[in-house]
Amino acid sequence: MSSSVPVPGRRTSVSASDPPNFIPIPTNTRGIPTTSFGAQSPPSSTAAGGLSGSFSTSPSASSHMRAGSASVGSVFHGMARQLTAFLPVTYPLEEEPEKRQGKTKVLLLENINLDAAQFLKDQGFEVDHVTKAWSEEELISKLPHYQAIGIRSKTKITQKVIDANPQLLVIGCFCIGTNQVDLEHAARRGIAVFNSPYANSRSVAELVISEIIALSRQIVDRTHEMRAGIWNKISKNCWEIRGKTLGIVGYGHIGSQLSVLAESFGMQVVYYDVIPIMPLGSARQVDSLDELLSKADFVTLHVPEIPDTINMIGEAQFAQMKTGSFFINNARGKVVDLAALAAALESKHLAGAAVDVFPKEPGSNGPGFNDALGDFIPRLRNCSNLILTPHIGGSTEEAQRAIGSEVSNALYRYLTYGTSLGSVNFPEVDLRAITTNDERHIRVCHVHRNEPGVLKSINNILADHNIEKQFTDSKGDIAYLMADISGVGQEEVEGIYNGIKNTRANILTRLLY
Repeated sequence: MSSSVPVPGRRTSVSASDPPNFIPIPTNTRGIPTTSFGAQSPPSSTAAGGLSGSFSTSPSASSHMRAGSASVGSVFHGMARQLTAFLPVTYPLEEEPEKRQGKTKVLLLENINLDAAQFLKDQGFEVDHVTKAWSEEELISKLPHYQAIGIRSKTKITQKVIDANPQLLVIGCFCIGTNQVDLEHAARRGIAVFNSPYANSRSVAELVISEIIALSRQIVDRTHEMRAGIWNKISKNCWEIRGKTLGIVGYGHIGSQLSVLAESFGMQVVYYDVIPIMPLGSARQVDSLDELLSKADFVTLHVPEIPDTINMIGEAQFAQMKTGSFFINNARGKVVDLAALAAALESKHLAGAAVDVFPKEPGSNGPGFNDALGDFIPRLRNCSNLILTPHIGGSTEEAQRAIGSEVSNALYRYLTYGTSLGSVNFPEVDLRAITTNDERHIRVCHVHRNEPGVLKSINNILADHNIEKQFTDSKGDIAYLMADISGVGQEEVEGIYNGIKNTRANILTRLLY
């Protein structure tokens, strides 16, 4: 973990209790260039004259200026500058006007790994850590105090929430999925969204293997009987998984890992995906979902929640499955009609099932898994040979540390350097760090509508300065420009900023200097 750099005015700990001595966070799980990362040691005292800062604004009003963060930079041709925030005089501050250092506040909900919270705190951010999800009403009333938020799968960042928080810069989804965020509207408001699409793949794949074995041997039912004092040693309808066929719907990062694990147990693997994918091992892609359902002894889903997948498995699909087969869903709750699953189990058409995700889920641990979530819940709870788990597919120490590392680093890089590599809704743009050797440099981070003439307008504003580095990219209607400008005095920064933010296509402008 990076060495901490004390920053005046910021708290010295997260609001949750300090984490124990965990295994260090595994960094850079996606191969991000090292020049985008924070430094591993604090800057020397000689860098004091090279302090840089940032100020930025929402597209609508100067009363919602967005501040950058104080942090140590990455190493490149010398140590990167320590970033502090320069704010225009109109920025509303509760403290004395002369104290113009920005404080970036980060909110982490849903009990995100505390190592991630500690990492962000060590970079100089002010971090609040909350164990539960927040409702839309809570987000609207409380989120305006924060420039960044980290969530898992239960918190919903809707258009209404986004519109109520013009100060919000970035959203981190500490999970695989991003369907809990209105990605398009976030992009239109200049808010980048990051996730961790790979880090918990192994954890989910291992859970599926454990469920396949447990279902085959009716372990859950035998355990319940033993706890009730009943000895019921039977072998009827208990099977080895060797030689059985596993059908994987969705052959992405989880599905392909699961394929390898299943073959090591002697299973045959078939899979269905909407695009042709090269199989691993001896797995075989089938032409249709119907073919997979009719061939497999075990069917497991690993698909995102999109319009095409909602309720993709219902009464007709369960009827196509073999009598006595098994069904597993560790993907998304809305892709399965759970009332139809209950009926298939009650009729004994299916021999068992495992469900880890539900269309509606409680917002926190404790009582609440009842018919308020759907009238099928009591029916499922009464089904035999059914494994019900509370959305724990990626809930391992290893997965949560890896996710925490990846997403917290993404938040840090975007807030501090403007780097958008890995964003799911944003153009991916990066420049190497501004170092202590680069005096009188500023970095322009300009989110704008993808329209003709934007670069011409920006370059006209910067015409009296040397553009050292520049990179722009677009994604749909949104474009993102990063440019490093040399020979800029502090007295010129606000003029450049105002010129760029007042251009016709501006969504969000930040300057780091």
